[in-house]
Amino acid sequence: MTRSIRFVDPAQLDLFGGAVAGGGQTQPPMRVARPEIDPSPEVRPAGVSPASVFNHPKAQRQIRLGERTVAYQLRRARRRSIGFVVDGDGLSVAAPRWVTLADIEEALREKMAWILRKLAEQQERAHRTQAARVEWRDGTSIPFLGETVIVVIDPRVDGAILNADAVALPGVPRLTLHVGLPQSASAEQIRDAVQSWLQRQARRVFEERCAYFAPRLGVRVKRLGLSSALTRWGSANANGSVRLNWRLIHFAMPIIDYVVAHELAHLRVMNHSPKFWDVVRSVMPDYEGARGMLKDDALPVFD
Repeated sequence: MTRSIRFVDPAQLDLFGGAVAGGGQTQPPMRVARPEIDPSPEVRPAGVSPASVFNHPKAQRQIRLGERTVAYQLRRARRRSIGFVVDGDGLSVAAPRWVTLADIEEALREKMAWILRKLAEQQERAHRTQAARVEWRDGTSIPFLGETVIVVIDPRVDGAILNADAVALPGVPRLTLHVGLPQSASAEQIRDAVQSWLQRQARRVFEERCAYFAPRLGVRVKRLGLSSALTRWGSANANGSVRLNWRLIHFAMPIIDYVVAHELAHLRVMNHSPKFWDVVRSVMPDYEGARGMLKDDALPVFD
């Protein structure tokens, strides 16, 4: 059995455990019993500008919710209730085959506030991600353990060496990462060299934090692996295996500690019950603050 922390916001599953439909609360099942009407695609209402439309790339239908038009993907599925998922693509709706379009639209209007809020959050996250896109060149900056590091192409060094300027001026990054590449190095070479260094640092830090938390939680980590997953920060298996996303190395230590404590706590409780959160709290009483920062921060895009 494996438990994990996800960092994409697929609103059907909360980032840190539990099915949600809005406001972080469990979504009650919705059951209706009317004959089905075969759906047909709708067109965008006249006068609605693209700026006021949330478009799912696989949308077949759309609906007006407040001042917004939401184009959503509708899937018919073998299920007992109507389900909503809001992710980076937009809104997806899964409904039983016997549920009518009128019932689906009624359900969408009932959840309008939650849907629009989640869509806006995804849009804002996309904007932050775009702003965090890394341009791989001499002098670019990356986050490392909550600080800004300036990348310096330096043919005189072997590998990558982190230097700290103890007398850096306020507001000026004190850390520089000297990367042993020629000035003619391509963006891909710079990216690969920096990413390799970050992964080595991630393993070092994760091993240290696991060694700190494991005895305090009364657990044993039998295997620690690095992950590059796009949808989760970490995972833990009942057999003692733990995987942590190397990109956590961008964050300050309290956030890393939260994820490590979270995953190691799963070695005792393989769910997100109140008992589980009590275990996390036993070694990190203020975990809620780090959890909130992890949900809100954007990571640099490595491409």
